Amino acid sequence: MTAIATAPTETGEVQLDRDVFLRRLLRELAGTLQDIVGLEEASGYISVVGAAMGEHIDAEYRRALAVERLSRAQVAEVLVDLKRRIHGDFFIIEEMEDRLVLGNRACPFGDFVLGRPSLCMMTSNVFGSIAAENLGYAGVELERTIAQGHAGCRVVVHLRPTEQAQPGLREYFRRDHARA
Repeated sequence: MTAIATAPTETGEVQLDRDVFLRRLLRELAGTLQDIVGLEEASGYISVVGAAMGEHIDAEYRRALAVERLSRAQVAEVLVDLKRRIHGDFFIIEEMEDRLVLGNRACPFGDFVLGRPSLCMMTSNVFGSIAAENLGYAGVELERTIAQGHAGCRVVVHLRPTEQAQPGLREYFRRDHARA
């Protein structure tokens, strides 16, 4: 009888599993886009994916909560909860009628987000599409991000349009609302 030896690849300390593989894949895709088409265009491509993810996540929460539309308080809870579920560490700093301010201590992409600010469009678009679909409007500002080298993130979700143009503000509207 021949003993079956454990393959050396099974015993080695290789830091690879599905989660690490997928985060590294997204990092490399974002980096390739940023290098080839530039940060602004790469952010645009990732925004499209983020909007689709936001629609899907919003539908899941509305189904689970058995509501047609989430309230402002529910939107705030959902934004924190969805990030918790994907291993982010978002929390509410301030909750007012016209805005939500969120902080974050851990990115779901981990260190793979460093130097890949285009990946932050996932947060902007997921937050923006959920807030806008339920409350009619969202303007998202990524004031600080881990991707840019900050210790944490600070994200402001405006719930009403502002009179003044704000650099870096990305606006989102409920799909049945026509823009003038």
